[in-house]
Amino acid sequence: MARKKKLLPLLENVTITDVAAEGKALARIDDKVVFVPFAAPGDVVDLQVRKKKHRYCEAEIVRFIKRSDMRVEPMCSHFGFCGGCKWQHLPYEEQLKAKQQQVYDQLTRIGKLELPAFRPIMGSVHTQAYRNKLEFGCSNRRWLTPHQISSGETFDNMNAIGFHITGAFDKILPIEKCLLMDDLHNEIRNAIRDFAIDAHLSFYDLRAQHGLLRDIMIRNSNTGEWMVLVQFHYDETGDEAKALALMEHLARRFPQITSLLYVDNQKGNDTFGDLQLQLYKGKDHIYETMEDLRFKVGPKSFYQTNTAQAYHLYSVVRDLARLTGSELVYDLYTGTGTIANFVARNAGRVIGIEYVPEAIEDAKVNSQINGIDNTLFYAGDMKNILTETFIAEHSRPDVVITDPPRAGMHPDVVQTILNTLPQRIVYVSCNPATQARDLALMDVRYKVTVVQPVDMFPHTPHVENVVLLELRG
Repeated sequence: MARKKKLLPLLENVTITDVAAEGKALARIDDKVVFVPFAAPGDVVDLQVRKKKHRYCEAEIVRFIKRSDMRVEPMCSHFGFCGGCKWQHLPYEEQLKAKQQQVYDQLTRIGKLELPAFRPIMGSVHTQAYRNKLEFGCSNRRWLTPHQISSGETFDNMNAIGFHITGAFDKILPIEKCLLMDDLHNEIRNAIRDFAIDAHLSFYDLRAQHGLLRDIMIRNSNTGEWMVLVQFHYDETGDEAKALALMEHLARRFPQITSLLYVDNQKGNDTFGDLQLQLYKGKDHIYETMEDLRFKVGPKSFYQTNTAQAYHLYSVVRDLARLTGSELVYDLYTGTGTIANFVARNAGRVIGIEYVPEAIEDAKVNSQINGIDNTLFYAGDMKNILTETFIAEHSRPDVVITDPPRAGMHPDVVQTILNTLPQRIVYVSCNPATQARDLALMDVRYKVTVVQPVDMFPHTPHVENVVLLELRG
């Protein structure tokens, strides 16, 4: 006989007290912390517990008794269901305070370091339409809101293009209008949806792994160029012809698209870094500009998604590096060489290392088109390239700039940096928690002298942080 599932409690008349990590807020009841999404400090609410652990639980708001005076009206109609912009209900200045505190908490609690006074967080130049890249999933399993389910309405068409729902990998929240990118991207995405439905194209089934229309990536740039990449999944004869009909429709309707690409992805996931992409129209890249530099960005290239704020981020990096024109700089996780080329004119030589070969090729082109001749770039796994042999061949760096992915740096990479003993390390991180872990490993030889948080992602809990480490005397 199956065990009955234990009913989780309803918590009544609870006051939300603080902003917490991962876009949640929190309340304290007796000795237990309760994490609540889409809440604000000062809210008085009834909460339904959804997950209960020994020292904490997770709950959701089922009734407002009093709404916080701090709250502002969310800008997006999808707020509360889409997990992308969880802090829209908080004034931007409150978001910045929470991000500053997040960096402080993670560096002190995880790193347990001696730290200088933090610089005030740099707010984003734009808080809407600030992204230059968005990806949308396509699914035949549309996610329905609780209101839609309770309405009793019948939905004949369950196809959707939008964002994945947290905890339901196979379901997509249909997005009509997203405010994170120039509005043209909404027109393009909705045009793909409408054409696919009218032409009876099948939408991808993430469980069964079949269906033609699979994923969409849209990029734009501050040069006015647009890139669209559509991922298909060919199941049967005739699917390629259907895919090409959609591509032709986009090419005719949107002359603004300067780079139109597609790919048949038969893998079990939506990553395309190892796939051969097909160019349907235009060029296989777009350009971004920064100061007097131009940067080539391909579909597989990493480029900071907040173009305007990336300039301020890289300016912080350049200032903290304190280059005089003679230094050898190692730029680790260089991507398309944006930082490497941005600082190259202030350095003697810059060596960039990156895992993605296509990004490294773009980095080399970026040096060429900007007339920069003091850079070298290498592609491969960081821990395999950055070795004592590599350093012996290229000399020990005076300055190391590192901008790793969210997982931080591999311990072997940290140890190699420690062995090279550069005078300064500028560490850029999109995850202060893993940054704190790495800083703790380097604390034996380096002291943190500057901490500068930078907000690249308004309305989300994500924050970039730049740290300067200097060799201990």
